[in-house]
Amino acid sequence: MAVSFRRVALIGKPNSTEIAASLAALSAFLRTRGCEVIVELETARAMGEGVSGSAFEDIGRSADLAVVLGGDGTMLSAARLLARQHVPLTGVNQGRIGFMTDIGLGDMCISLGKILDGEYVLEDRSLIDAEIVRAGKTVLRTVALNEAVIGKGAQGRLIEFDLTIDNEYVYTLRADGMIVSTPTGSTAYALSAQGPILHPSLPAFALVPLNPHTLSTRPVSVSDRSLIEIRLLKAADARVHLDGFALADLEEGDRLLLRRSADAIRFVHPPGYNYFAMLRGKLGWSERVDRTTRADDHA
Repeated sequence: MAVSFRRVALIGKPNSTEIAASLAALSAFLRTRGCEVIVELETARAMGEGVSGSAFEDIGRSADLAVVLGGDGTMLSAARLLARQHVPLTGVNQGRIGFMTDIGLGDMCISLGKILDGEYVLEDRSLIDAEIVRAGKTVLRTVALNEAVIGKGAQGRLIEFDLTIDNEYVYTLRADGMIVSTPTGSTAYALSAQGPILHPSLPAFALVPLNPHTLSTRPVSVSDRSLIEIRLLKAADARVHLDGFALADLEEGDRLLLRRSADAIRFVHPPGYNYFAMLRGKLGWSERVDRTTRADDHA
């Protein structure tokens, strides 16, 4: 059964005035469709005087749908801030590749109009619950949509850590670090590090070592029901990044605990959305080679 989206929040790329015109056009369109429009606080400032804004806490309590204008980074930030309130999100791509913001700028109003008419595809995406434990006490706990990364800092030296899964020892590794990725994040940093692409419906995490000091250590996928623990053994300057944000410096002996969150992100895709069609478009799969051109090149 289709959900009615009557209170729609607009969230734009932070500190960007380039999307002000798109935001204004979308706001006007939504109002013609009878929607109450809520503009995120920083987004309202980018739109200029006369536009009132609301904090993410207010959006989480009142919005039926959040429309994100920007790139995947903007979507990641909004998703993390709204995860606990379970606000569905849809994205208009004004970034680069845009794996999560799948509505084209030119089709913005048409696609949103169809979504408001009840024509859309709902998809839930898993989150990582990340916890840092130091001397037996939790010093940070938060969620990530793409990945959790433990890595070296400015020192440029390898770090050393133990990896255990469900309390079973896996290995001790010296490396630049480790990526633990959700299926959503498997097309982000993990992809650049030669990790596997995981379909969003797959209940799994990908563990991708970063420049390991051994040729035999390869990426592996594990059940997202697993408890993943990374214990830092040696590091002059290590830190944890979640969805690209540096959130904590680490000390030797710190434990990073990773598990699937009880919360999830719900994406609202326009009608006709297909995951593999999206990958073909974004990654350039199945591009045909002009055989005549190639023959001429070698003539």
